[in-house]
Amino acid sequence: MGNCYTHKALKKFATSLLNCSGMDATKSIVIADVLLEGDLLGHDTHGLQLLAPYLSDIKSGAMVAKGEPDVISDLPAAVAWDGKRLPGTWLTSKAMDLAVTRAETYGTCTVTIAGGHHIACLAAYLLKATDKNMVAIIMSSAPENKSVAPFGGITGALTPNPIAVGWPTDDEPVLIDVSTSITTNGMVGRTAQNQEKLKGPWLIDHKGTPTNDPCVITSDRKGALLPIGGLEYGHKGFALGLMVEALTQGLSGHGRADSVSEWTGEVFLQVLNPALFGGIVQFTRQSSWIKEACLNSKPIDPKNPVRMPGQDGIKKRQHQLKHGITLHPSIMPALSQWASNLGVALPMSKN
Repeated sequence: MGNCYTHKALKKFATSLLNCSGMDATKSIVIADVLLEGDLLGHDTHGLQLLAPYLSDIKSGAMVAKGEPDVISDLPAAVAWDGKRLPGTWLTSKAMDLAVTRAETYGTCTVTIAGGHHIACLAAYLLKATDKNMVAIIMSSAPENKSVAPFGGITGALTPNPIAVGWPTDDEPVLIDVSTSITTNGMVGRTAQNQEKLKGPWLIDHKGTPTNDPCVITSDRKGALLPIGGLEYGHKGFALGLMVEALTQGLSGHGRADSVSEWTGEVFLQVLNPALFGGIVQFTRQSSWIKEACLNSKPIDPKNPVRMPGQDGIKKRQHQLKHGITLHPSIMPALSQWASNLGVALPMSKN
């Protein structure tokens, strides 16, 4: 079986799987778009790889297929929702659309989402803002999970707690999507499934020793993921992870203090409109200047010049939209069983 498909074929396939699983049709399209955007940008542990577990949660009722979030608070530039176990991808996309619209009038809008489902790849939402010359900040945490150790500790207490930020320049936007841990649960899980080792000592075992063996996460004597900076400088990643917990769980009013057990995503999302601050012309003048200064920095290795965050992802996105999306070999086999059970035709590959 080939693993390269057109965007159109994969969107139809993913949408059909979701629809046949009982998801609202309007939500299915958004979920498929967000997952595929992750694959387009190269975040293939947070793209269609997530669809099979999402379908499993729809079947069990852990992901709610119909309805709207409850509005906890709605001021012009500050909105809080109870996600009610609805698809986090759909909730976050809806929140981004709302924040961009409000920011056109108020200069900024912040949305928090409590108790929704997982939100997939954070970078997948950024272009909604940057395409309109706005700045977007997204953070998420998963209080049911304790896979990341605090600095100086062995026992996990946090999640990878990703941070994504996007802003416009004179040409392509800058797109940041980083976890506050060295690696992610998705990458650890994939590496363990393939019986491989990680590319570096990004984990810590139960004795406090750094390791590249993903099995320390699944063994009885459990280890943890290390925060950015590892054993020596992990106070930096730990601090950032705590900030994400405060903004996602503290502001939303839902998190670890509530003994959460289901796969969830607490979200902080903020959009800023430069036009209503110092002006978009001045913003892009500044953002483009520092971008060029970085790109023109003399490289350590002339074969690997400096690149901006998101630069490779945008290039990959453009290429895959034109030539097809190459999926990780593990993805389609996992979805094939769902397709068989639900009576959905597999997409034709380009290979």
